[in-house]
This record gives sequence, C-alpha cells and structure tokens, in this order.
Amino acid sequence: MKKVIVLTAILTLSLYSCSKSEDNEYVPIDLYPNITATFGTTIDPDNLSNYANQAIPAYITKDNTAGNPITDKGATLGRILFYDKNLSKNNTVSCASCHIQADAFGDGAVASPGVNGTTGRHAMRLINARFSVERKFFWDERAATLEAQTTQPIQNHIEMGFSGTGGDDNIDGLVSKLQSIGYYQELFTFVYGDSEVTETRIQDALAQFVRSIQSFDSKYDVGRATAANDGQPFTNFSAEENQGKNLFLTPPQFNAAGVRTGGGLGCAGCHAAPEFDIAPNSGNNGVVGTLGNPTLLDITNTRAPSLRNMLKPDGTPNGPFMHTGEFTTLQQVLAHYNVIPIVPGNTNLDPKLRPGGMPQELNMTPQEISAITAFIKTLSGTDVYTNAKWSTPF
Repeated sequence: MKKVIVLTAILTLSLYSCSKSEDNEYVPIDLYPNITATFGTTIDPDNLSNYANQAIPAYITKDNTAGNPITDKGATLGRILFYDKNLSKNNTVSCASCHIQADAFGDGAVASPGVNGTTGRHAMRLINARFSVERKFFWDERAATLEAQTTQPIQNHIEMGFSGTGGDDNIDGLVSKLQSIGYYQELFTFVYGDSEVTETRIQDALAQFVRSIQSFDSKYDVGRATAANDGQPFTNFSAEENQGKNLFLTPPQFNAAGVRTGGGLGCAGCHAAPEFDIAPNSGNNGVVGTLGNPTLLDITNTRAPSLRNMLKPDGTPNGPFMHTGEFTTLQQVLAHYNVIPIVPGNTNLDPKLRPGGMPQELNMTPQEISAITAFIKTLSGTDVYTNAKWSTPF
C-alpha cells in the first residue's frame, strides 16, 4: 500500500518530492519554497491559469505570435515580470505602473511616472496586442516585434533605468539582479529547465503574457458570432448601433475639395473589423505634437492600439487618447477626424486622410456622431478588467 501512495504522489505532485517524517510517514517537500513564500496561493505551479488555450473566435484571423507561442508556464513568468518593480533601477516602477489592468492596460495619466521623470509619450493600451497584422510596436513602430519591445522601457533611462547611460547599469545589471532573487531562480528553472536569466528569456515571457491579454466578450462579439459577416445587421444591436457599424465600415465619398458628400465614415480603412487594429504602413493621423510641447513636431507616430476597450464598460474612457494624451473624450477624437488639420511640416499624414490631396472633412451630423459613439461602445468587454490571471501576483 505504501508503494502505491508514493507512486501516486510522484505522478500527481510536480511541486513536491517525498521524504519520511519521524513517524515513518511520507510527507511532501516543497521544491519551490521561494515561490510559495512570495506568492502563496496566487501562483501555484501545479495548477496554472489558462493562458495557452483561451477561446478565440473563429472570425479572428490575425496573430503576430510567430516563433514564441504562449505557454501557461511562460505567461505565468511573464505576469510576474510584468508586475515586478525589481525590473526598475530603484524598485519603484514595473510594466504595470504604466499599463494598468483597470484602464485596459493603458494609463489614466497623460504621462506615466518613470524612475527619472515621466514618459515621453502616453502609454498605449495593450488589449489584444496579439491580434494585429502590424507586427511592429511602440507608437513610432521602432520595435520590430513585441519581444523586442518588452525590454526597451527597461533600458530607457527615464522609464525603468537600465539604460547603460547617465550612471545606469545596462540590461546585464538587471539580469544579474534577477538572477540573485530566489523566486526567479525557481521560476526560470520551472519554465526553462534551468535557472539562467537572460534578456531573451525575459522578452519571451513578457511577450507571452502581453499576448495572452485578450478581450472577446463585448456586445460586438456577441453579435458577430451569429452573423455571417460584419456587414449584416447584428440582431443584438440597437438600430443606432447598427447604423454606427455601417458608418464605421463604409468608405466615404468625397468631392474635389476633400469634403464628404456621401457614404460612411471609413474608419475601417485604418482599423479593420473584427480585430480593429491599425493597418500596416499607415501614416500619422494628424496629431503630430510632442507630449508637453504641442509646437514641437513628432510626425513618426503611425501605430495605434486596437479600438477595442477604448472605453470602460460604463462608457468612460480608458485614459486620454493619442500619443500626446491630448484628447480626453471620444467626442474630441471624432472632432479631430471630422476635420483633419494640415500642420506645416507634417510630411507623413496618412493618404487616406487627405482624399485627392486635400484634408478630409467628414461633416458628421449629430446623429452620425451619436451612432458611431454607440458602436464604439459595443467594442468593450468586461472580463479583462478583473480577471485574476492578468492581475498582480504580489
């Protein structure tokens, strides 16, 4: 009987080995004491949250995962790294300091606090970052992959302080720092088979966690699941929401002066359904100021987050909009696109916003504004704001 008990323990407990107690009974020994001491029951390596096999609607076809597939182990490590302030020079800032779950993994502040000041651009929402045909990241697309993006804030002097400049350690300093922390020795062994910490392993784990943050429980998704395509009326939508959807999807018609004379608003030209991500090779959208200095041009910002969860379930914004954070309401965003400004020196304005070479004027009516607003509200889910697997493990 005792052999059966021992065999069962070996087969069912990945966290423990067995030894005999004083009364000759087999008892489990915790092989990951630092994980247990730090995270308690929040992180249970023998019962991980589901990151790798989440349900994805059949109509979602884009995926920039490439050679770093999500695993439960890797995303769990990524979650801890994402929330750990040890990744900053002075242990005051984590990735989650700028990308807050309650704000759809964006920031309610215009600029986010770093170890040596505040960020130069508003923090972009991370919802559904996996489901984008545009594989470059940051507002200016300077990172070729999400993996490359993950450690650039760490290596920024202002943001997290392992820049190798201005008295900072470089990324090797962070690697050594994490290598000395007991729970990372155990976590890296658990995920990779040995305790070695490397920048590549940090990048892969963080990217897996970020890609796992998905939102497909919106009113839009309920309607899309029962429709053959986006062009059909959604039976769960109000008449106004269906009107807004049609305006979003339908290209506008313009006269020679760039004034809309018919058709829809053409939002899908840059933010195609059902992912609502940014089209690759986009130009900028006419917002070309610099955060804190609107007169200093910053024309290289051609990426944007998904339009999903722009708003919270109650309709309030998930922080300000654009890389400058200069718009605080959806109505201000719509007003910007209603009449695109031509800023001297902006040589990178997206061609879709200057039909026939002229700045677009959509001439939206109050009813159209109300309808497109109603539709954008349908793109917000609820689960992503509270799901424990994306919350702090500390």
